[in-house]
Amino acid sequence: MAMSKTTNTYNRQNWEDAEFPILCQTCLGDNPYIRMTKEKYGKECKICVRPFTVFRWCPGARMRFKKTELCQTCSRLKNVCQTCLLDLEYGLPIQVRDAALKIKDDLPRSEVNKEYYVQNIDKEISNIDPTTPAGAVGKSIAASDLLMKLARTSPYYKRNRPHICSFWVKGECRRGEECPYRHEKPTDPDDPLADQNIKDRYYGVNDPVADKLMRRAAAMPKLEPPEDKSITTLYIGNLGDVLTEKQLRDHFYQYGEIRTVTMVPRQQCAFIQYTSRDDAEDAAERTFNKIILGGRRLTIKWGRSQGRQAISAVETSREILEPVPGLPGALPPPPENIGNNFFNLQSTSGMMPPMMAIPPPPVAPQFMFPSQIPSPASATSAAAVAAVPSQIFPPGTAPIHYPSQDPSRMGASQGIGKPWPED
Repeated sequence: MAMSKTTNTYNRQNWEDAEFPILCQTCLGDNPYIRMTKEKYGKECKICVRPFTVFRWCPGARMRFKKTELCQTCSRLKNVCQTCLLDLEYGLPIQVRDAALKIKDDLPRSEVNKEYYVQNIDKEISNIDPTTPAGAVGKSIAASDLLMKLARTSPYYKRNRPHICSFWVKGECRRGEECPYRHEKPTDPDDPLADQNIKDRYYGVNDPVADKLMRRAAAMPKLEPPEDKSITTLYIGNLGDVLTEKQLRDHFYQYGEIRTVTMVPRQQCAFIQYTSRDDAEDAAERTFNKIILGGRRLTIKWGRSQGRQAISAVETSREILEPVPGLPGALPPPPENIGNNFFNLQSTSGMMPPMMAIPPPPVAPQFMFPSQIPSPASATSAAAVAAVPSQIFPPGTAPIHYPSQDPSRMGASQGIGKPWPED
């Protein structure tokens, strides 16, 4: 005689008695000091219908209270959170993860077979570390590019907000700011995201959130390599203040030999130059929208060669600037019939323009003592008078070069041409 469901229901040997739930960081909340209520055998698991320990807590201020929905056996079987049923490693729905890792779900659907299968799995995982996944997920350790692209690296606390106030939707809520529920427009009933349930999420079928993420992955842009084959540099952005040059070199060296690693701390980025173009293309393909270092998703782009940057800078400097309105135009060239036109090179072919006469430099006045100046009376000829330069004494005045030559100062003798006084 087959065992009935009621007999197994009251068999407390397989009931769960846990001390702490299996939760993701988003459901746990941002508050490091949290209070939880523990209710032993509080509810039945939504999957295996076995009583389990229910935990209830508030993840933060102005957030709704959350509780566990699955037993820990079903949670470890799929490596999901007991509350939101999202993957603990990537934060993605089970349907997306199984499609990327090519995992086939072998969990039975019927109630009797499900209970028998879960009991056997519970015995197997009892000797395994509770932090490691079990079942087909634990056996699949291969990484996937799709999961690296879609993985959530930071908690999404917006998912813990309160539900929408139904009284506010009908216009009857009188609590105002004291209402613990959200006063927002609800989701359109025709939207697929408005129709979600726990079993579809756990079994990975007909999950609208998974379909949305798969469409997003198909529409993601690809990093096309540049046409210039001399470019072997990759731009690494969103480094933050934690990542160092050694960490970047140790990670990117697996794709090929690195020539230089240039860090730009002010811009929180770096430039990695490979020795060959094939290694650079391999690194760009395997890290674009996939690489996560130090808890940060890095931005990967192609760099530009220094020669190309110099050419672009020269071309930019040679651009014709638009004239500023309101300024006068350029002066017209001089007419061709003007003489001594040095700028009119088309005036007469084969002839040089006339040279302008350069005046001689002025003659500096010569200094002579009064005793050295010849007297007109002692001149024997007109040639002696003509030899005296006219700059020595202009008509009616005597040359004065120093204060001592002033006849009215420092006891100088009056009159020009008189001998100096003897001692």
